[in-house]
This record gives sequence, structure tokens and C-alpha cells, in this order.
Amino acid sequence: MIHETTHFKKVLTEQLHTVEEELKNLGWKNDAGEWDAAVKDIDQSATESDEVADRIEEFEENQTEIAEIQVHWNDIKRALAKIEEGTYGICEICGEAVEEDRLEVNPSARTCKVHIDEEKNLS
Repeated sequence: MIHETTHFKKVLTEQLHTVEEELKNLGWKNDAGEWDAAVKDIDQSATESDEVADRIEEFEENQTEIAEIQVHWNDIKRALAKIEEGTYGICEICGEAVEEDRLEVNPSARTCKVHIDEEKNLS
């Protein structure tokens, strides 16, 4: 079964825009095309060590959040590339079609329901 890709391309494009806005709020895209947390200015004259510690903690939290969101960003970009290549909706483990209802829930799914637990192991 070949999936109707027009619908999924629209959904994925909208998701990509939303995810990129989230990433922009947390950081910036570096020269390697990866996202890094933005470093907020630390008042060097701050006398409260807590203020400096808070900024560092915020940076670390943003970097963790970026790493999680970037996985989804990469999955969306991969799915959009598969649409262009004509391989969208094919399980990367068994080569069978990914179920339509699975793609409706997760348009960037890389596996069918049988192999859903193995998806996290794909590189």
C-alpha cells in the first residue's frame, strides 16, 4: 500500500515549523546544522552567586530540552525526505507498509506496529 503523501507532507511541514519555532526559542542553529542552547548574558558584576548558578542551570535545561526536541526535528525532516524519495510509509525494519492509523498518530513513524519497539534503536 502506498500512502497518500499530500496529506502527510502538509502535516509534517506544519510540525516542522512548530518544532523549529520551539528550537529558536531555546537556542540557535550552528554551522553543523545542529541546535545549541543560547547563552544568556551573565552579569559579570553580579554579586549573588545564585544568579550565575541560575543562568548556568537554565542553559543546561535548555540544552537538554533542545536535544529531545531535535530528535523529533530530525524525524520530521527524514519523513519529508522519504516523501520526496517515494519511500514514505515503509517500515525501516521489514520493508512492509506502515499502518495508516500509525502514521495519523505519528506522521514521522519509521516502523510498522510490529516493530514499534525497535524504532528507538534505528540510527
